[in-house]
Amino acid sequence: MSSSLLPFVWFVLILCLIPAVLWLLKRTPLGGSAATGVMRLVAQLPISPNQRLLTIEVGQGDDRRWLVLGVTGAQINTLYTMAPQGEAEGKTAAATPRAMVASFASMLAARLKGEAPHAR
Repeated sequence: MSSSLLPFVWFVLILCLIPAVLWLLKRTPLGGSAATGVMRLVAQLPISPNQRLLTIEVGQGDDRRWLVLGVTGAQINTLYTMAPQGEAEGKTAAATPRAMVASFASMLAARLKGEAPHAR
C-alpha cells in the first residue's frame, strides 16, 4: 500500500468504528443500561393532548417510591409521593378499578385543598 493512501484508510476505519463503539457503549453499564429497573411507568392518565398524570416507580428494594406527576408541555410537578401499591402488571389508568380511581381522586382533591390525604 502506498504511503499516501494509508491516512485515507485510517480515516475510513475510524469513521466505521464510531457507530460500532457507540452501539457497544449503549449496551454497557457505562452507557446507562445499569440504570435499568430504577424507574418505571406504573400508570398514565391523559387529561388533554399535552397534559397527563403519570405514576412512576423510582428506586429499588426498600427505597422504592411511587410519584404521581402532573406533566405538561412546559413543566413536570410532583403531586404526591407514596409507598408502592399492589397492582397487576401492565395496568394503565383505563383498566384501573373504580375504587383506586376514587381513592386517587380523593387524595388529589385533598392535596389541592391543602389538607393531608386520608390513608385507606
